Amino acid sequence: MDELHSRAAPFRMRPRRLVTPDPALPVDVPAGTEAVVVGAGVAGVSAAVVLAERGVRVTLLEAAPTLGGRLGAWPHTLPDGTEQVVEHGFHAFFRHYYTWRSVLGRIDPDLGFLAPVGGYPVISRTWPPEDLTGLPAAPPLNLAALLLRSPSLGLGDLSGADSAAGLGLLAYDRSTTTAQFDGVTAAEFLARMGMSERARQMLFEAFARSFFCNQDELSAGELVAMFHYYFLGNPEGIAFDAPDTDHLTCIWEPFTRILEKNGADVRTGTRVAGIVPEGQRWRLELGGGSLSTRHLVLALDPGGLASLLAASPDTAAAAPLLAQRCASLRVAPPFAVTRLWLDRDVAADRATFSAVSGEQTLDSITVYSRLERPSADWAARTGGSVVELHSYSCDAPDAATATARMRAELAALWPETLDAHVVHRQERLEATAPAFPPGSAGTRPTVRTDARGIRVAGDFVELPYLAGLMERASMSGVLAANDILAESGARAEGILGVPQRGLFAGLPVTPRTDGPGLRFSRPGSARRARG
Repeated sequence: MDELHSRAAPFRMRPRRLVTPDPALPVDVPAGTEAVVVGAGVAGVSAAVVLAERGVRVTLLEAAPTLGGRLGAWPHTLPDGTEQVVEHGFHAFFRHYYTWRSVLGRIDPDLGFLAPVGGYPVISRTWPPEDLTGLPAAPPLNLAALLLRSPSLGLGDLSGADSAAGLGLLAYDRSTTTAQFDGVTAAEFLARMGMSERARQMLFEAFARSFFCNQDELSAGELVAMFHYYFLGNPEGIAFDAPDTDHLTCIWEPFTRILEKNGADVRTGTRVAGIVPEGQRWRLELGGGSLSTRHLVLALDPGGLASLLAASPDTAAAAPLLAQRCASLRVAPPFAVTRLWLDRDVAADRATFSAVSGEQTLDSITVYSRLERPSADWAARTGGSVVELHSYSCDAPDAATATARMRAELAALWPETLDAHVVHRQERLEATAPAFPPGSAGTRPTVRTDARGIRVAGDFVELPYLAGLMERASMSGVLAANDILAESGARAEGILGVPQRGLFAGLPVTPRTDGPGLRFSRPGSARRARG
């Protein structure tokens, strides 16, 4: 049986090989092969690293002064003169991010700079906390364990749930799930699940908002896919790591060295203003000149990609499908990240990372002084702590307002922070994450485009395989690199992934609307009853 399309086997879930290299093909490309990668976030660097180590002469262009995109980091001086590095925010390096972790393995094959975070609690002012760590990796054991230990999910929730909607979570299949649920909002889908408000908020709301969207703006098909990816179809269980020092030191500076060692030209502070077709090549208009290439990877955020195509009318005319799909991209509402240097520590029993449910603004808390060495050193020297607050799909008008709201909500959740003095703060409010609204499946760009030579990479790209967040970005970058390698006659980079179908995939579950709201039914049940 083809392991890619086989149903996830209970009790023995394992990764699937999605792309298998052909050993008959050469590893390296022919001499003289070159490529330009625009955007040096996770997607762009993943593409650039794979291409450069195969002998492609890579030029990597990044508009920002540092690499990393939404995983970027930069030097920052505190009022006391301490030099630290701050980031765009905490990111969980889940252990089933096989592609991204493989790319990171170029820095350190043992990934020694990643350390377990130690838990995934969901906290609330209203209800006792949930902890999603330590569950078995395979269904149905993970669901049974969750039911047995969860204070929010009881037999009453299951008995009142819409069985077809619940089965939809267990029956993920790319084509059928998209057909059934992409046109439905996540809010409507969760409402039809029939669970209590407590179960919905503590088990689903925090999860849904971690994709930067409110439930009424997120496709239920995307929610089901991500629930399969992170929970029901995850061979590693809900476990993740994080770097033990800042991202610049342990990720982006080493990647720069690796790229340059392999002959790549890494240019930061270089913005691409437009793309012009030039026979079988593409000319990139830069601020201080131009650059021509046969192979081009566009690894920008969704807003940046849409703006670049809008500023490139000749390329849009040559690639109408790409232009149409870029124009249809939607950017998620802004997210806020505020890092606070406090004059005292938080309570000893506070988790390093906590997801937050039920607050207007605050969605997660990370105690950086218990996560990475530079912050821990500052806290040990001063007796303080470093705490980072996140708000996804933030409706605050500016970063200062977002900080004030999150600070108040933090004090309500962790009272010991109420009287803490803020020694320093660093805050941002930006909108660069992709949105996945209802009806958007099939409308986003794919890696290969209708413009020969142009590939697209990013965490918004429509991939042939299931992945999420950083892994979707990295996988898209490696797939873009593989497309260039294939055209050059070289061997593909292997890719592993999670099981691509749910435990009950293939069982007939279809939605129907025969009155107010959404109804789910299982076609064939009436025929079986009559038979």
